[in-house]
Parts: sequence; C-alpha cells; structure tokens
Amino acid sequence: MQYPEPIAKLIDSYMKLPGIGNKTAVRLAFYTIDMNEKDVTAFSQALLAAKRDLHYCSVCGNITESDPCAICADKGRDQSQLIVVEQPKDVMSLEKMREYHGLYHVLHGVLSPIEGKGPEDINIKSLVKRLQTKESVKEIIIATNATPEGEATAMYLSRLLKPAGLKVTRLASGLAVGSDIEYADEMTLYKAIEGRQEI
Repeated sequence: MQYPEPIAKLIDSYMKLPGIGNKTAVRLAFYTIDMNEKDVTAFSQALLAAKRDLHYCSVCGNITESDPCAICADKGRDQSQLIVVEQPKDVMSLEKMREYHGLYHVLHGVLSPIEGKGPEDINIKSLVKRLQTKESVKEIIIATNATPEGEATAMYLSRLLKPAGLKVTRLASGLAVGSDIEYADEMTLYKAIEGRQEI
C-alpha cells in the first residue's frame, strides 16, 4: 500500500535532510500530521523566514541577518587574529566559549578530491582577497575539523598563506581526531585554542 500523495511528498522532503533515512522521515511525517495546525504553521513560517531573511556575510561568510555580520562590524574585536572554520555552525560553537575575541572566516566546506571539491569550490578566494586588504591580521588560526579532509584543507591553507608572512596556527589537542567542532564543549574548545601550534 502506498502513502497518500501529501504524506509521500512530506516523507520525500524530510529525506532530503542530512542523516534522515526512510524510517525517520516516515516517523517525522506522521509526527507533523499529528501536530496542531498552529504549530505546523509556525514551523513552516520559521523555515521560510530562515531561508528568506538569512544570508552570508560579504566579509567573512558567516550566516547573518545584516551585512556585514555583527562580528565583522564589531570594531572592539581583536583585528589581528582570524579563525578559519568550515561552516557557520562552527562560528557559533567557538563563540559559546566566550574566550576568543578575534575575527572569523567561513570556508563553507573543505577540500575533498573524492567529492570533486577543490580550492575554487570553497570560500578560499575571498579569504586571500580579505587578507590582502586587511593588513591588521597577523595570525590565521585554522580550525577545520580533525578529519582527513579538514587536515588536507589546513595544510593547503598553510602553504598558501605562510609565504605572505602570516603566522599560521592550527587548533591543538583537545579535539579528538575525527571529531567535529560543533559537538565539542566549551572547555575542550578553549584548550584547543590555547594550545594551538604553528604548522
């Protein structure tokens, strides 16, 4: 027996989300059907608002409502340090720590030859352009995840940026190999930044 078309479309929509398989999509679809109409309306409006009202900062690539984002617009932040992260959610994780007061740059991915992602497919060109116009940056802290792709991206960035006379460091121990910044607690992130080393 097939699901009625509205349920089938809802299941297909949920399956487009990362990490959602068929069983979970079915469960979410039926949960959504059981929600009251007010909650479903609020949920759909939140989805539309997030898609319509948010965009990427033209300076750092972080997700924001205003351009430039609040971090880039804050002149009180340390202009000499810049952390390079993979995704906007990594900025949020590092900001929760409340110990880092510098700038950010979001790559929106990592180098991955298997997936066909090269330097031109992630936000590297704007990083180089930004560093050419912002002479106050003295240290680049590479905070890509401790995965093979994250490590390859870190090494690529190091080779690209060091000749410009910049100090290039990498997050230190505290983050387990294969872990994501998003899931680390504040103390782990603090230790990782505190113990960073030049690469």
